[in-house]
Amino acid sequence: MIAVVLAGGAGTRLWPVSRELYPKPFMKLPDGQSLLQKAFLRAVKAGAREVLTVTGQEHHYSALSEYQALGLPEVQTYYIIEPLRRNTAPAIAMAALWIAERNPDELMLVLSADQLISHEEAFAQAVAQAKHPAQQGYLVTFGIQPSYPATGFGYIERGEALEGSVYQVSRFVEKPDQPTAEAYLNSGRYYWNAGIFCFKAGVYLQTLEHLQPQLYQAIQTCWQASQKGERTYLDRALFAQVPDISVDYAVMEKAPKVAVVPANFGWSDLGSWDAAAQMVPPDADGNRVLGEAVLLETKNTFVQSEDRVVAVIGASDLVIVDTRDALLVARRDSVQQVKKVVEQLAHNNHASVRRHRTIQRPWGNYVTLEEASGFKIRRVALKPGQALTNHLHHHRSEHWTVLRGTGQVWLDGQVRIIRPGESVGALAGVAHQLYNPGLLELLLIEVQTGEYLGEDDVLRLESLV
Repeated sequence: MIAVVLAGGAGTRLWPVSRELYPKPFMKLPDGQSLLQKAFLRAVKAGAREVLTVTGQEHHYSALSEYQALGLPEVQTYYIIEPLRRNTAPAIAMAALWIAERNPDELMLVLSADQLISHEEAFAQAVAQAKHPAQQGYLVTFGIQPSYPATGFGYIERGEALEGSVYQVSRFVEKPDQPTAEAYLNSGRYYWNAGIFCFKAGVYLQTLEHLQPQLYQAIQTCWQASQKGERTYLDRALFAQVPDISVDYAVMEKAPKVAVVPANFGWSDLGSWDAAAQMVPPDADGNRVLGEAVLLETKNTFVQSEDRVVAVIGASDLVIVDTRDALLVARRDSVQQVKKVVEQLAHNNHASVRRHRTIQRPWGNYVTLEEASGFKIRRVALKPGQALTNHLHHHRSEHWTVLRGTGQVWLDGQVRIIRPGESVGALAGVAHQLYNPGLLELLLIEVQTGEYLGEDDVLRLESLV
């Protein structure tokens, strides 16, 4: 069995922590792990020894770093890199094509990286139940035993029993109104649709070809033109022509052989800040805090702060999320409207929709500390053994001061070692490359000066490392 982890999506309801370049799967939870790391560990717990991650071209290096931090080199990792989002049906199809080229009868366990499952053992047991019907040609999904009449989830109605506690699916239903959700809960025949699947790669592709021939052909055309390997880069022009459609609409709701495994493994889609707050233990007044906060005469309030103390006085039922460049304050019963805030910011082309001040890169990260006309100041962290590209800028000069670690600099043909407290600069038009030869992180301050400081002012040259 190969695990397929879908790590796309924008997670707009968890702004300002979730951004386009730092979406929900990469958010750190109170225990220090990200949702993506938890999905990876969950797959391994369920028996996968290979993990194929489908993610965006701006996220796959972050995914690689997240996996490496877990320290499980025995688990093989592969990537399918999407140039743009096209929903779950195409994403799963690309993964199925990758797997089917090796063995069309291989089982694939499809997980979403933006969900939380708290009982891994129960999840592994549910996956074990799904394997046999999947091997018999069923498309197997997992239904969550509902604990309340939720109106924000789709539902699955079970049909005849197949084996043990596995059932045929009678139908999928859309998000219901409150009376319908209550009827579903009372009937005992309905489950929340978790969006987790298990099936043979070849069965999924055959079903897709039968039900969605145009979609299947567009995916095949893109696949044949794509650069394949341990990192498969999908062809941008052809992938843009693939229809944007979910796996439920395209396949699961129409397929003739669909089974459901009822499960109770502590599932949550963390779809809002109110849901995320439940992961933090409350104090005697029902307040939950991540970071540093002072709360006086305050009840049932969630505070998450990255870099500074937050003081709250005489408030109740609030959600307060403070990041370096954006602050969210909302009533707990209004947090679903955060998505509308993001839509308005996107309409105004505001940078906080797309990125944090801290930007992750394959070699490390940087955070913009201050920016004004004519200059920009950044803190740059370079991982051991990593290097920036050899490059030059036409319109700006750069100056580095080392705070921690040791750096090796190639500057216009000269090589120099720089240590804490030492500085080096590159004028506009001068080729330069920075490398971390040590075993510790290289931390430095970068000062850019010039009339134009755009990210596109770069000419990359042949690497010297």
